[in-house]
Formats: sequence, C-alpha cells, structure tokens
Amino acid sequence: MFRLDPIFEVGSAQLATLPLCNLRLQLDSRFAWLILVPRVADASEIEDLAAPDRARLIEEIVMAGRAVRAMGRAMARPVTKLNVGALGNITAQLHVHVVGRRSDDAAWPGPVWGAGAAAAWGVAEETAVRRAALHALAAI
Repeated sequence: MFRLDPIFEVGSAQLATLPLCNLRLQLDSRFAWLILVPRVADASEIEDLAAPDRARLIEEIVMAGRAVRAMGRAMARPVTKLNVGALGNITAQLHVHVVGRRSDDAAWPGPVWGAGAAAAWGVAEETAVRRAALHALAAI
C-alpha cells in the first residue's frame, strides 16, 4: 500500500492528484517548484516502476513543467529554464522535483537544494500560484 513519506508534509503541500502521482507545491516562495510523488508502494527509483508507469511519469513531468511555467508567470518571474531531478538523497521515496529557474533567482546557477532558507508563501501569492498551476493542468 502506498503511503506518503511524512517528510513531504513538512516542506510541501498537496496541489493535485494526477493519474500516477501526487503533485505537491514546494513551500518555498523563492521558486516555482512542484514535486511529483508516484503513488506506488515501496518505489525508490524510477526503475521500480512498471514500464507503463515510467512512461506516465514522463508525461506527468511534462505536465508539471507547464504548471511550473504558469506559476512563474503568476509570480511575475517567468521561468527561463526547467530543472527536473529525482535525487532521493534525503527522502528515499521516489519523487521528482520540477523547478522553474531564472538567472536572477536565489540559487542561480547552482542547485536549489541547500541554497539559503526557504521563504514562506504569502496567502495571496500562494493562492495565485496554485490557481495558475491548476489552470495549466486543466488545459492539458
């Protein structure tokens, strides 16, 4: 049975349920950042997914990328580069980060992980990025 690792509840919030993945908003307003967590029990690597689920994961990464770009526009910080990564060094449960980057962001050109402290979302800004992301997903 699939169970979300509790560590995701600390740094992210549920945004949507896709066919394969839970889509989560990273709680760091410095970046347009979503996390996909496949609802597959005991998966820690992409190779742990069956072939159809691997293909579905790629499609959901593309969907998340479109949503991240919409978030960047809502933040008045249009995304110029998408970073996609399935690291799992801290949380072994399979998950994929989709992060919108810009040459003027807080971590550029380095990775977002460990680059300063996360900045909380303001209520209005979080509402706007959630709406933008969900609108982009609905248009797919």
